[in-house]
Amino acid sequence: MKFKKIAALLMAACMAASLAGCGGGSDSSSSNAGTEDTADADTSGDTDTADAATEDAAGAEEEAPQVAPGKKGTIEFWTVFTGADGTSMQAMVDAYNATEPDYTVNHRAMEANDLYLKMPLAIQSGEDVPDVCINHVERVPLFQEQGFLTDYTGFLDGSEVKAENYNPKAWAMTELDGGHYGVPLDVHTYVLYANMDLYEKYGNGVLDDGILTWDEVKSVADACVADEIIPIGMAWLRVKFLASYAQLGGTLSTDGNTPDFNNEKAVQVLENWNDIMNSGYGQKEGDDSWQLFLAGKVLFCPEGIWMYNNVKEAGLNAQMFDYPVFDAGTKGNWTSSHQFVLPKNDSRDDEKTMAVLDFINFMGNNSLEWAKAGQCPAHVSIKDVAEFQDMPQAFLADENDELKIYDYKYYGYAVESLDTVLGEVLWGRTTPQEALDQAVQETKDKIEMSE
Repeated sequence: MKFKKIAALLMAACMAASLAGCGGGSDSSSSNAGTEDTADADTSGDTDTADAATEDAAGAEEEAPQVAPGKKGTIEFWTVFTGADGTSMQAMVDAYNATEPDYTVNHRAMEANDLYLKMPLAIQSGEDVPDVCINHVERVPLFQEQGFLTDYTGFLDGSEVKAENYNPKAWAMTELDGGHYGVPLDVHTYVLYANMDLYEKYGNGVLDDGILTWDEVKSVADACVADEIIPIGMAWLRVKFLASYAQLGGTLSTDGNTPDFNNEKAVQVLENWNDIMNSGYGQKEGDDSWQLFLAGKVLFCPEGIWMYNNVKEAGLNAQMFDYPVFDAGTKGNWTSSHQFVLPKNDSRDDEKTMAVLDFINFMGNNSLEWAKAGQCPAHVSIKDVAEFQDMPQAFLADENDELKIYDYKYYGYAVESLDTVLGEVLWGRTTPQEALDQAVQETKDKIEMSE
């Protein structure tokens, strides 16, 4: 890749990072920025740029928490868990280290867009390469195609990490080109939270069947507004769009390469938003709907299951349900999966790689702690544990057909482009068709720039 291409993508990543840091205007929620990714960057090719960024990453690495090495050393583990679930992940790592393994694990959490920039740069430079990283499943195909990931296949036979131990859909999505490039930690979902105290007063039974349609939201909204209660929160618009669009059968690309999500189904999703907001049923521009929900001011608030720690800390009487639907017969929750991946690293020998798999296996078998943060672990050993079955997100463990996981290899480019326009639609500054056309063109430009 030429310097101008890498510089342009680095600039795009920095712009997206700044949006995430300040809440992204109307299009994102600060509660989401730590866990979910906001940018994608192809960082192959230019060594000067890569060296400079890697030096910056190394400087930040020196400030990361350090653990005492085991008898044979340390496994460097990078994650995206800077949100409400971060303390749970650190507790799991601490529990592993307490077993006194040959290789202790040093956990470094960073914003997702930082990891997706720094991991390829470290691999390219060959310096300070992490031994294992968390990647969202949507990112794995492009990283694999770019040669940034190690195939697990040659190591699985000698490991306790087996396909049958994991959610089959999450496992299958990293079967690529005859190899295997990810081990799922979880299947995490964007759901509907309902304030049950407010629901008792305003809900009129619309959720008694466990399914909320957009028409039902509108049917109870006026009574909420009359008492200065917000009917539904509208933030982190990317996943709201993707959830509804998938329910309608929409895809980001018909042929798997060229983006074409500027179609009638996508317009339908955004026109529904216009109807909600023009009727005064969402929060005011600039307000944080999640914080208002935690304060008891919002009836329905879609958010990630990973934010459940916030709900517990707030002492809120809230329950999780499926994401709102157009048709009660077609449910669908936007979903992703955090996957353990092996960054390409010639200096990591087979013994250490097997130690990484031992760590991954421990994390799977002991992921009840992850479930306590609201997550839905991918390891099947947790599914039937009584404590997990009593958790609010447990219903998702049996909903494989309703989990909408996008497998478009340019997913990162597409959602970054959507992030720039969806807030403009929500607040009426552009039309749905104009916004979608712009996002598709920006996605095409990013693809062309990366090739």
